[in-house]
Amino acid sequence: MAEDSEGLAQKLKQTRDELALKIHLGSKEAQDEWAELEQKLDKFAREAKLEASAEAISTSAKATADEIAKAYEHLKKAL
Repeated sequence: MAEDSEGLAQKLKQTRDELALKIHLGSKEAQDEWAELEQKLDKFAREAKLEASAEAISTSAKATADEIAKAYEHLKKAL
């Protein structure tokens, strides 16, 4: 399961990189949302590393990842 949390973190980072290019020229609102998501992704990445030795992502980390993924999809649609 540790591979799952690391894989999910990698997928979120890849989506983040794709959106970063669009956000750079985006609206102030999009930039503000981006800054908030960056903080959440950093938190998730730290939690995923801590969970690497455990069998599953913690409920909190999973909820954070889901929230980030939904927000990324929202930004994709908005851009």
